[in-house]
Amino acid sequence: MDRKVLKSARWAALTLALSMAVAAPFAGTASAEAKVQDVLQQERRGLVSVRPGLLERLFNPQKAPAKVNYTRAYLDGLPAAKGDEEWACLSEALYFEARGESVKGQFAVAEVILNRVDSARFPDTICGVVNQGTGRKYQCQFTYTCDGHAEVVHEQQAFDRVSKVAQLMINGAPRTLTDNATYYHTKAVRPSWSRKFARTTTIGVHHFYRHPTEVSMK
Repeated sequence: MDRKVLKSARWAALTLALSMAVAAPFAGTASAEAKVQDVLQQERRGLVSVRPGLLERLFNPQKAPAKVNYTRAYLDGLPAAKGDEEWACLSEALYFEARGESVKGQFAVAEVILNRVDSARFPDTICGVVNQGTGRKYQCQFTYTCDGHAEVVHEQQAFDRVSKVAQLMINGAPRTLTDNATYYHTKAVRPSWSRKFARTTTIGVHHFYRHPTEVSMK
């Protein structure tokens, strides 16, 4: 869940609080006051730049599920999911990339996307990871975003389920399926990079891989 951005938000909030705390001793010095006010203004701008959804999760975190059951019955028993733009991006990615997979396979794809968010090799937001590409057809990380076809949800029940997967993962569900994988592909293809990366597991129709310099979570 956008750990880099949340970390920045926490740092900004902490710095703002500290700046306010040290402002009083300098009350008699005009130049010191000006410097403190400048710091405060910078930190306010930093907080304003953070998406509202991230601030909401930062200050009102949802309790992460200690255990997840990888079954449709489990998902169907959960309340309808809802969230911010990041949740919408992850839900859409799971629908177009993995709606035909098993529930475990859907969680595995979600792990890859969130592992990328945490990796310095990729954008540090879910939407940034999902939409990463060159702007040219078929030149992107997730084909459905650059295949020239409109993203239209035709299977509402499938979308409702993957949206719950997205919410669980964003809320901090354990990532225990792919061993820190940041890549995957279907069994129907064999991209050149798959011969160089470490395969971590196979779930359903997908092989999962970790970049050689990424660290195993085991």
